Amino acid sequence: MNRHFLRDIADIQTGPFGSQLHKEDYVDIGTPIVTVEHLGNRVFTEQNLPKVSDEDKARLSKYVLKEGDIVFSRVGSVDRCSYVDAAHDGWMFSGRCLRVRPNTEVDPLYLYYFFCLEDTKQFVRNIAVGATMPSINTKLLGEVEVAYPSQTEQQKIVALLSALDDKIEINQKINDNLYAQAKAIFAQRFIGIETIPDGWKKGNLLDIANYLNGLAMQKFRPRDDEVGLPVLKIKELRQGSCDVSSELCSPSIKPEYIVHDGDVIFSWSGSLLVDIWCGGTCGLNQHLFKVTSETYDQWFYYLWTAHHLERFIAIAADKATTMGHIKRGELEKAEVLIPSEKDYKEISSLMNPLFNLIIANRIEARKLTELRDELLPKLMSGEIDVSEVSV
Repeated sequence: MNRHFLRDIADIQTGPFGSQLHKEDYVDIGTPIVTVEHLGNRVFTEQNLPKVSDEDKARLSKYVLKEGDIVFSRVGSVDRCSYVDAAHDGWMFSGRCLRVRPNTEVDPLYLYYFFCLEDTKQFVRNIAVGATMPSINTKLLGEVEVAYPSQTEQQKIVALLSALDDKIEINQKINDNLYAQAKAIFAQRFIGIETIPDGWKKGNLLDIANYLNGLAMQKFRPRDDEVGLPVLKIKELRQGSCDVSSELCSPSIKPEYIVHDGDVIFSWSGSLLVDIWCGGTCGLNQHLFKVTSETYDQWFYYLWTAHHLERFIAIAADKATTMGHIKRGELEKAEVLIPSEKDYKEISSLMNPLFNLIIANRIEARKLTELRDELLPKLMSGEIDVSEVSV
């Protein structure tokens, strides 16, 4: 196993300074520029990407990304990074990021997976400076010692881990398509109509679902003889899973406060968002609603809640002093259309298969992620022998 400091096997570059590129320079059509917010699992997330003009791209050509680069968060979550694949070659990165470009001695994807190791992440967090807003720079990141085997072994390890990540990404793309179909059907059948069909009626969110607020879980810690459940908070909802840092609660809480795969969760305070939880069994914390109905299917109350989310966010922002939120009364003001029984069954015959597949794909992706994370340290340390693996 070879060992070298990162600075000896890669070029490390800080993004453009604020004086070089301002938010005012962003354009509607141009080259995407990756910020800290766009660092996802292996690849970038592509929502709300700022863009720069061709002139600015030429002027700041040293900040153009190439396939095989790795982009790190320079501030905040300094252990986050994403790999630049062929689809994102030619993009740029912002001043709040660092770019690592490995030399030919280390496979770029192997280096990316090395930085996914929890031990490596912890080391990066430890060397960061700043108490309230941790940050790293090229010098600090260059002090990470990288362990790597022969090129052949690197490629075999990458092949095994990439196969899992590729399937996770395929599931995400399929789900993006399925959800787009569901939203289009919902918009056509409910939002785009000019007159209410016969047998339909107006209602509000509280007419179609129950919104159960979670518990103050610090009062419901597991007893010594109990195996605790992870607590679902806004952080977990945003990332779609619980992790080793998630708090634990007693599994003896009332069953209605236990969250299962497929439950609709609505964060009504702080970061307002609604999602279908597929991160495993956990306990519902306060500031989150568990949304259920004995009458209507999950797709119906999920899409109606999501439809009103933008308005809820605006209400919360308008009222915010320290942390914005909405009151239950806003749910009562949120109008919905309730179809006749016949029409509801017909629309559900389209929607339920879409949502069942979305949930199944997300659960599979979570399990693949867990498998990848279990294999990662064993492969990287040599505990699992890859010498017989053919690629």
